[in-house]
Amino acid sequence: MAVICLCGGLGAACRFVLDTAVRRRWSTRMPWGTILVNVSGSLLIGALAAAYAGDALGARPYLVAGVGFCGGYTTFSTAMVETVRLAQDGDFRRAVVNVVGTTAVTCAAAASAYAAVTGLT
Repeated sequence: MAVICLCGGLGAACRFVLDTAVRRRWSTRMPWGTILVNVSGSLLIGALAAAYAGDALGARPYLVAGVGFCGGYTTFSTAMVETVRLAQDGDFRRAVVNVVGTTAVTCAAAASAYAAVTGLT
């Protein structure tokens, strides 16, 4: 349990670093840092889930990396708050693009990684 918690903290720290770097690089109203975090996290959890389902990865490493790291790294709640903020600011087009686009791309990322790893195992 302690290792899962530590990996969750590591994931959160990685999210902070990546999101901050993206925000500094591209000053825009669209929350690209959160989008990049959630897409990359979805790729990772999709690959981990496939490896676990195919018996290439045991339960403990899956829990540590998937639940711990990915749970701390990805952030659906922040994505939704950013969507609400865009809508509150009257930027409804970006709000819709953020919620629909993030949902579609993260699902596709997880499914693609799962399919790729399943094809390899």
